[in-house]
This record gives sequence, structure tokens and C-alpha cells, in this order.
Amino acid sequence: MLRKSLLAASLATVIFASPAMAQDAAPAEDPVLATVNGEEILESEVRATQQGLPQQYRQLPFEMLKADLLTREINQRLLMNAGSEAGLADDEEVKEQIAALERRLIAETYLDRALNDAITEDAINAKYEEFIATNEPEPQVHARHILLESEEDAKAVIAELDDGADFVELAKEKSTGPSGPNGGDLGFFNRADMVAPFAEAAFAMEAGTYSSEPVQTQFGWHVIKVEEKKEGAQPSLDEVRQQLVAEISRDAFNALVEDLRATADIVNNVEIEAAKAAEEAAKEAPAE
Repeated sequence: MLRKSLLAASLATVIFASPAMAQDAAPAEDPVLATVNGEEILESEVRATQQGLPQQYRQLPFEMLKADLLTREINQRLLMNAGSEAGLADDEEVKEQIAALERRLIAETYLDRALNDAITEDAINAKYEEFIATNEPEPQVHARHILLESEEDAKAVIAELDDGADFVELAKEKSTGPSGPNGGDLGFFNRADMVAPFAEAAFAMEAGTYSSEPVQTQFGWHVIKVEEKKEGAQPSLDEVRQQLVAEISRDAFNALVEDLRATADIVNNVEIEAAKAAEEAAKEAPAE
């Protein structure tokens, strides 16, 4: 009951959240969930309400929130009717906010539809081919390490390894890093995944060898063992799909705005005033 009360309270705090541009798919039938003074509230409207909530609520199943969302919608209808009866439909402040909301919704809907048209499977596949052609696969190293607080401690560990000690057991016993209990295992990594001194040492070593000298980073002193090295592989389309969609969206947005600006008559008073101020400052600057 406590969790339900907190959820209802949280929903109440966002009663006037802006409507969302995207909605969950409504059922084939659109049942009437309630009526307020004879006015119907449809399930599709309540589903749309969920999409105006913060992210943590949009991700929850609709059925889990339906009762609270419907209560919210009923309350909003009651408040809207009361406001209308109070003459707020003709209030100048309300009209200004409605006009601002209308501008935003029109702009966002136009942009959403333009981006949806741009993000096609053909466009994603073409972007992937471009990605493959312009990004060389990076080699990877599978390494372990033993992190120690001082150079002396690291040299002592290297001496034990020279005498035949097992790297994994030494890592479990002596490493101060979080990978110590796992035998110092770092798995495979790219050069950019590690701080520079560590990466340079690891990638310079042969598989099956450990560092003959301690490697210092901001985290301490490392003794590194390279287990395996392999050539990099290109990621699959699915692995980079979100990145490619983001790039297509960005490119489509930039192209759309550039085209609109090219045919628009824009007077930017802020830029004009800034240019004037810079010009005045240059005039007043002492000559060298």
C-alpha cells in the first residue's frame, strides 16, 4: 500500500506534464474508461497521458499504472471544466501559453515525421557500410594485472613471478584492484579503454609474457600479464544500430534546418547587438 500511495503522489506532481509526441500502441478497440459529467475518457487518452510522464513511468506496463493514470485524467478534466467555467479560455495568459504549446507541438511533430522518413533500413544499411569503410577494426589484448601501492611491492611481485609463482594466485593474494579476486583478469580491451601507460605497455608485450618492470599509472603500480592478442573485428550492424540511427537523425536535422534557414528571412537581433558591441570594443581598444 505504501508503494501504491507513493506512486499516486508522484503522478499527482506531474499532473500538467506536457503531452508526448509518441504514444504506446492503443488496443484495436478503444474502451471508455470513465465519464466526467457525461464526457468520455478513452483508454487511448489515458495511454497518451502515460507518455507525458517522466521516463521511469513511461517504461512501466500500462496496466500497472492504469488506475492512477485514470484518476489523474479525471482530476485534470474536473480542473479543466472548472477553469473553463471561470472564463480562463479567454484569459490572455492562458492564450499565450496555448499559442506557445501549439508552436512547440507543430515544430516537434514536423521534426519527428521528417526524422522518421529519414531513418529507413536502407539509410541505416548505407550508414553501416560507411562506418565499416571508415573505421579500421582495433586490435585487442586480453590481460591480467596486479595493482600495488609502491614500486618496491611491484618489483617484489615480479621477482616472485621470475621464481615461478602463479600470476593468478599472486593477483588474488596481493592485488589492491577490484579485479584481484578474479585473478586480475581484465578481459579483452582496446587501446583506448585503458589509461595510456597501461595500454602502451600491454600492447607492446607478447602473449604469454608479463611485464619485466612495473608500470605506473595514477592508480598505482601494475604488473601486467598478456594472455592473448587478437586482431580487431568490425561490430555487427545490431551492435552499432543505435549509434547509426543517432547519426542519421543528427544529419537529417542539420540538413532540414539548413534548408529552412536558406529560404527564410531571419533577423537575429542578439547577433546584431553582439556584432555592434564587438565593433565598439575594437574601436576603443588601444593601438599597439
